[in-house]
Amino acid sequence: MAEENSACAKGFVDSSIHVDVKDYYGKVLKKTSDLKSNACVAPAQPIPAFIRQALKKVHPEVTARYYGCGLVVPECLEGCRILDLGSGSGRDVYMLSELVGEKGHVTGIDMTEDQLDVARTYVDYHTKEFGFKKPNVSFVQGYIEALTEAGLEKSSFDIIISNCVVNLSPDKKRVLAEAYSVLKDGGELYFSDVYSSGRLTEEIKNHKVLWGECIGGALWWKDLLQLAEEVGFSPPHLVTASVITVDNKELQDILGDFKFVSATYRLFKVPKGATKPCQVIYNGSITGVEDSFQFDTQFTFKVDEVVEVDGEVATILTHSRFREDFTFQPQGGPRESCGVKPKAGTVDPFQLVLQLGKQQPGSATGGCCSTQSACCK
Repeated sequence: MAEENSACAKGFVDSSIHVDVKDYYGKVLKKTSDLKSNACVAPAQPIPAFIRQALKKVHPEVTARYYGCGLVVPECLEGCRILDLGSGSGRDVYMLSELVGEKGHVTGIDMTEDQLDVARTYVDYHTKEFGFKKPNVSFVQGYIEALTEAGLEKSSFDIIISNCVVNLSPDKKRVLAEAYSVLKDGGELYFSDVYSSGRLTEEIKNHKVLWGECIGGALWWKDLLQLAEEVGFSPPHLVTASVITVDNKELQDILGDFKFVSATYRLFKVPKGATKPCQVIYNGSITGVEDSFQFDTQFTFKVDEVVEVDGEVATILTHSRFREDFTFQPQGGPRESCGVKPKAGTVDPFQLVLQLGKQQPGSATGGCCSTQSACCK
């Protein structure tokens, strides 16, 4: 792996990249329109009504200081403990806080104090707005490469989300390892980020504007597969992807023939090889996807439809928060002849965008890192 130098293993300290990123997002940028590239432009998809309603309740200043243009919202959130890596001004934290409900909790971690000041200012406002008796959010200053050092307990979160933030880290393997550490068994890392068509040159990686704009730190998508395996995650499942274009000629000349996509992957902390292939039936109990639940590019579960899944997906469904939303039966069961064969899937985001025909940039209301995600907080 051609990863950049990591910070010291104990007593995490700023690298020059961390200093530059904090300056860029704390002092240079004041609003989304200050971004100098169009890396945050991608095709938009409709936002579900219940999420739109939660977003409307977020304080205007929190939204104004949020450097993104979309959402990363996984399914089945009620009562969950969620961690947002690089939470910025807290827009996603507050939106998710209503979706998890009073019995759930959302923690945001960010290294930029200016952003955290905005987020913390409105804790009481949102508690009242959502009708909660007490806050169900907290904000922590720290580094996504050092979650436990920041005081976050191991095996304490059901879900970790990240919204175009991992690319800003110089040590992506450590980010994944820390995420794995603080996830509960059966937990999920559901994150969107920018990926490149190959390993980037040192010139690109050392360009401050390209790094701050979420391009210079982009990981080659194949390296994500390797890093996830090394850390202990299940193989990544690709959810969606869209093309990123860079129209700035000066930046494009530096980037040369490299291509970039934004993609959403889901990674799970589950046992290896513990479950045999089986048939599953989705019961339609997940809010917002009652009729059809798109798990990844290969599996879309329609309510009451029998679907054949391999052992790895069976392990995820039986060991994660989704286990109550499915009925499981062994292959060869009474409804064997009715089982739907899964279509061919892909983990290559560049192949996916070709399949989807999404080769043209769309509305700036879309997300950077997926059709429902945000970029560069």
